Amino acid sequence: MLKKFTLKNYKNFKDEISINFENTAGYQFSTDCITDGIISKMLLYGRNATGKTNLGKALMDINTTMFGGQPYHETGLFLNADSVDEAAFFSYEFRFGNNELVYRYARLSNQKLRNEELLIDGKTIFSCDFEKNKFDFENLAYIDAETASIDRYLQSVDIGGAEEFQNLKLPFLRWLVSNVALSNDSILIKLGNYVIRMLIITAGKGMLRISGGMNDSFYKFLENSDRLKDLEDFLNEMGIECKLVLTILPDGQRELYFDHEKLVPFYETASSGTLALVDLYRRLIPKSWTPSFIYLDEFDAFYHYEMAEKVVDFFKRRYPKCQIIMTSHNTNLMTNRLMRPDCLFILSRAGTLTALCNATERELREGHNLEKMYISGEFERYE
Repeated sequence: MLKKFTLKNYKNFKDEISINFENTAGYQFSTDCITDGIISKMLLYGRNATGKTNLGKALMDINTTMFGGQPYHETGLFLNADSVDEAAFFSYEFRFGNNELVYRYARLSNQKLRNEELLIDGKTIFSCDFEKNKFDFENLAYIDAETASIDRYLQSVDIGGAEEFQNLKLPFLRWLVSNVALSNDSILIKLGNYVIRMLIITAGKGMLRISGGMNDSFYKFLENSDRLKDLEDFLNEMGIECKLVLTILPDGQRELYFDHEKLVPFYETASSGTLALVDLYRRLIPKSWTPSFIYLDEFDAFYHYEMAEKVVDFFKRRYPKCQIIMTSHNTNLMTNRLMRPDCLFILSRAGTLTALCNATERELREGHNLEKMYISGEFERYE
């Protein structure tokens, strides 16, 4: 699991900001927010333009670094506009069983890596400084990767040619997991399995009627009556009383309907909240694997407050071991009945992140009304 994430000089985060998932306060209520001593369910609050979305994109950067693909921050400024530093700093600390793994690197842009370093149980396994062409691979034997063809890797990063390609360096960690036969219990395999299952979902994106192969794929998934019933049960559990039917039209196209005396086209008539729920379901449930980490950005933007609570409860039950960060403006969710003060965080305009239990001189207990305290300004200096 992810123990700690640290970020610096990225977009609106000029100074260092960290999320320490091990910093729990020992509360004996809402214990389903904690897994193996690590925060697994977190609610993140912050005024508009504090960087909640940017924080999610930064957390997902390790996915692009390890496996390639389209960066999650392909648009807009990458580095902080007020900083003189030339690179953004990312650090991820993981716990896998009895082992501790730290992977950290600096980026000049969303495409250009300046350096990277991997540590396991406090030992530096490798370090790469692409600007100075300094590389240290002395401890690869510690992870049974001593057979790695280092010369072949160094040839791949010595691109030469046009200047615009000089900084497009292949991360050594990506090359290592792709080119070395690692044992099934290798800590790098565990890291890869975690990172590849990290997701970020932003409310509203993809909410409207989808088309093409993605739509067909979802409908094909729903052709199984048990799966269609699962979607129907999910919507009813969220307070949307309905019955669904999937039909195949004369032209061979599939279509989803509300089942009434007359079939009612689902996507043309469903409310924004219902569409948001189905989009959330579509992005998560059909997957053949269980997510390891989910960043749900303003997940409840289209929900009634009671539905938002039901969604949180659903995620806690459905994904008990998955680390989930949910951003919200809904103060109704700021309750010990659902969460707890060490799992509720405020992101400030200054780029600081503070748990509610550390944002007041009071000793917060189960009986405190956290929403009332928040609205009355109890935590205002941390906003």
